[in-house]
Amino acid sequence: MTPDKTIYLYTDGSSRGNPGPGGYGVILSCGPHYKEISAGYELTTNNRMELLAVIVGLEAIKLPKADVQVVSDSKYVVEAVEKGWLFGWEKKGFAKQKNPDLWVRFLNIYRRHNVKFNWIKGHNQHPQNERCDALAVEAALNVEKLQKDTWYVENALDK
Repeated sequence: MTPDKTIYLYTDGSSRGNPGPGGYGVILSCGPHYKEISAGYELTTNNRMELLAVIVGLEAIKLPKADVQVVSDSKYVVEAVEKGWLFGWEKKGFAKQKNPDLWVRFLNIYRRHNVKFNWIKGHNQHPQNERCDALAVEAALNVEKLQKDTWYVENALDK
C-alpha cells in the first residue's frame, strides 16, 4: 500500500440494546477526498452494525483493486479477518456462525480490493472513530429513517 493513494476507511457500529435499534457510521478519506455514510436499523446488533459499516464503506469504493486501510474499534471484525478465522468459517459454510449473510457479503467486496485492518481502542479520542461513533448513534436514534434488518429479524431472533 502506498500512503499517498491509500483509501482510509474509518468505521463504527452501534446498537441501543443488543438487540435493539442500531446504526453504523463510515468515513472514507483519500487525500483531499472525504465522504461520510451512515444508516440505522430498527432491530439489530452491535456486531452486525460494526461489520455492515466495513461492508458499506468498501462497497462505496469504485476504484478496482484499491489499497484500503480499514480503521475499526471492532475486535469482532478485525480479528475475524486478520487472524484468519473468517476463512475457516467460509470453508465450513459458516455453520454455527453469527451473521453469515453479512460475512458472505463482506468477502465478496473484500476480495475486490487490497484491504488491511488496523484495530484501535474505541472511545479513545481518535477523531475519525469518534465521528463514526456519532454518525452511528445518530442513525440509530433517527426513528423516522430506520430500515429493517430483514435477515436478522427472519433468521437470528429466537421465535
